[in-house]
Amino acid sequence: MALTYKTLINTILHECHDSVSAGHLSEDRALERVKTCSWWPNWKKVVAEYCQTCDRFKKANRATVDMDWVTALPPGGDKSYNACLVLVDRYSKTPMFLPCHRDDTAMDTAIMIWNKVISHTGLFQNIIRDRDPKFTSELWTNLHNLFGTKISFSTAYHPQTDGLAERMIQTVEDMIRRFCPYGLELKTFCMFYP
Repeated sequence: MALTYKTLINTILHECHDSVSAGHLSEDRALERVKTCSWWPNWKKVVAEYCQTCDRFKKANRATVDMDWVTALPPGGDKSYNACLVLVDRYSKTPMFLPCHRDDTAMDTAIMIWNKVISHTGLFQNIIRDRDPKFTSELWTNLHNLFGTKISFSTAYHPQTDGLAERMIQTVEDMIRRFCPYGLELKTFCMFYP
């Protein structure tokens, strides 16, 4: 069997990302490992694409998410949203913001998360959240049992448990205050969400 350029690159990528010693870790770690042993044109782009198409890598990246609410918001947008559900991926620290209403039910919240997050990213293995009644309802317990998702509740008076979401909420509130200053016409905060 002839050793081709493409075969050699695939072998290097496998050893630097897929092998047991590489552990399907981050794209940055794979880049670091490749950099120490080889070089080819556009190698960074090739490594990044390889990592992004790895199913194990994608599943591990979405394994755990922190979830919490921002509720003290002025009404904004076409639907007069007055709250925001914040989800933060623990691995990549990527935030997701879902504008909603304070009085949304557990069912409304579940449908929103399914339509706007899970249908695009896949199921999470673990969700860390506070003991909000919307999350402790029988509906959520049944959904977690059905999908095999683990529930981790933060403990009372111990915000460090879901500190990622808490910190992101603080950042979102600061952004809203800066973009929608008091005394001026209130702009919809929904337009600032990705």
